[in-house]
Amino acid sequence: MPGFVLLMRPRDDGDETMRIGFTVTKKIGNAVVRNRMKRRLRALARELLAERGVAGADHVLIGRNGGIERDYALLRTELGKAFRKVTPQAPAAAAVDATTPAKAGAQVGKPL
Repeated sequence: MPGFVLLMRPRDDGDETMRIGFTVTKKIGNAVVRNRMKRRLRALARELLAERGVAGADHVLIGRNGGIERDYALLRTELGKAFRKVTPQAPAAAAVDATTPAKAGAQVGKPL
């Protein structure tokens, strides 16, 4: 199970700006642990969002249990996979409807 869940929802408002939000529940740990997890998520987003994010969409990273102990390189790989799953494919290549939730923690089209 990945150390986070990536949610993405296109805004369809004509603005190509990518937005991102972070959340870590109290179930993960105390404030120190949650803030550390959010710092790791921010660093991951800083590295990958510009090149792999969806323009004109809201992205939300939700920290999960085990994400704080997970190796940073592994988290980076998992986020890359999640971005590939939520990135819209060309119409001819897309076998699944863009509003269908993707697997492995990456979801598309869910309300935020």
